Amino acid sequence: MAELSEILKTESKGLYYRNRLILPFQGIFLKIIINDDEIMDFSPESEAIYIMENENFTDIYFKEYKHLKDVVSKYEAIKIVVVEKGMDIFNFDNHKKIAVYLEDKHQVSIREIDEDILFIE
Repeated sequence: MAELSEILKTESKGLYYRNRLILPFQGIFLKIIINDDEIMDFSPESEAIYIMENENFTDIYFKEYKHLKDVVSKYEAIKIVVVEKGMDIFNFDNHKKIAVYLEDKHQVSIREIDEDILFIE
């Protein structure tokens, strides 16, 4: 399993298909912002999102959208606050703010957000 820190260093890609985002790491998701929607309920009963952890990757299904490409332009990003699996969730230094950009051929780029990018706290 790839670590999030390594994914960010090597600029590894993820995938997307329809309303499914496939990220090449495992993590504890604290917040996801897509368009104007701020998602913080990741329980199995969530009406907005379903997260499925696999051995080497994580699937995120956005239940309220049919196609991510229809709601996220190439100039926008899905913003995520995540803690790498196995790290201390209570240590704020472990909270990573990442941006996921949809690209061509179902690929996504994953970048750590610097302080210059607006992020809702």
